[in-house]
Amino acid sequence: MSSSNSQSAIAERIVESILAQKLKPGERLGEQDLAELFDVSRTLVREALMQVQARGFVEVRSRKGWYVVEPSIEEARDAFSARRAVEAGILRQTEGRPLQHVLGRLRRHIEDEKAAIEGADPATRAFMLADFHVCLAECLGHRLLADMLRDLTARTTLVATLYQSSHEAMASCEDHERIVAALAEGQVDEAERLMLDHIGNVESSIGQHAAEEQSAQDRLRATLAPVAPPRPRSV
Repeated sequence: MSSSNSQSAIAERIVESILAQKLKPGERLGEQDLAELFDVSRTLVREALMQVQARGFVEVRSRKGWYVVEPSIEEARDAFSARRAVEAGILRQTEGRPLQHVLGRLRRHIEDEKAAIEGADPATRAFMLADFHVCLAECLGHRLLADMLRDLTARTTLVATLYQSSHEAMASCEDHERIVAALAEGQVDEAERLMLDHIGNVESSIGQHAAEEQSAQDRLRATLAPVAPPRPRSV
């Protein structure tokens, strides 16, 4: 078995597909289909799915199999809140550090984002935009936080997919560019503010759609509510 077909590699492919918005919330993941795709046993696939389940991305439904999770709005808020804490903290720790190598890599990443936005592959575009945040953590030497951010970003990506985020790809790329420009000027506080604004804008674009969806449900309940109270039964 090659390293690309190991349990961990299969788990990472699933998470990467979520980041690329190729796997949708509620989508079924058949063990046999995955076993044939990766040319491995169903046992290994099951172990990989259990690993991804522990990270909060898939769930088992009784007598139905494995499915990509469908996060609630409350879970979405938790994920965005965690991202704000982690990413603001990472930027705060850049104070006084030499960043030339870091800036070069981040600028190359942004150029790749722009190329993906201009291209025809939405999966590559979604993945590159999400990966900027992981790349930033890696560039600054925070490997553990980079792994954490990969999962947190995948969680918010699922939310954006489920609730139809209205945040445009180019707007995200421009936000990234402003953050890197602030770091280049040594304006760490400004970079932190821009990052928090960026995460807030993405969250707001999701929250607005969710609120509209909830409002529609409330209208439906009101529409289908009983017109008159039930008559008492005769004795």
